[in-house]
Amino acid sequence: MADIPTLEAAPEDAAAEPKGKSKLIIIIVAALVVLAGGGAGAWFFLGHDDKGKAAKVEKVPLAPPQYVAMEPPFVVNFEATQLVRFLQITVQLMTRDLETVEMIKVNDPVIRNELLLLFGNQKYDVIATREGKEKLRGAALESVRKIVKQSGGKPEHVEAVYFTSFVMQ
Repeated sequence: MADIPTLEAAPEDAAAEPKGKSKLIIIIVAALVVLAGGGAGAWFFLGHDDKGKAAKVEKVPLAPPQYVAMEPPFVVNFEATQLVRFLQITVQLMTRDLETVEMIKVNDPVIRNELLLLFGNQKYDVIATREGKEKLRGAALESVRKIVKQSGGKPEHVEAVYFTSFVMQ
C-alpha cells in the first residue's frame, strides 16, 4: 500500500498555541487599558486637577481693616534710674470684624485699665529700644485679646495693636 499521508498531532498543537498566545496578549492589553482608564478617572474625580487645587487654595477675600482709636492717649509715669519719667502712648486696635469693633467700644474702660497697668510697669531702658516697644505692643495685644475672650468674643479677631504716638519724657 501506498503511504497515505496522515495528520499528526504535533501540528495541531502548534496551530493552537499561537491562537492562545494572541488571546492572552489581547486580555493583557485590555486589562491595561481598563486600569489606565480607571486611574485617570480617579485622578479627575478626586480633584487632582489644577483647577480643583486653585479653588481649594484660594482664600476668601479679607474684609477691610477697622481701626478703633483708644482716646484719649495713655499717660503713665514710671521709674527710670531714680527719676520719675512720663510715657504718653496713643493706641489704635485693628480688626476686620464689626462685632469685635463694638465689643472693643463697649469694653473700653476695662481695656484702658489693663493697658494703663501694663504701660505703667515698664522700665525706661527696655522700652527705649525698638525691640522693647515691639514686645510692649505684643503684650498689649495679648491683654486686649484676653478681655475680648472674657467678654464672649473671638480674641483672634483683634489682629493688631498699633502705637500711633509714643513719647517718653
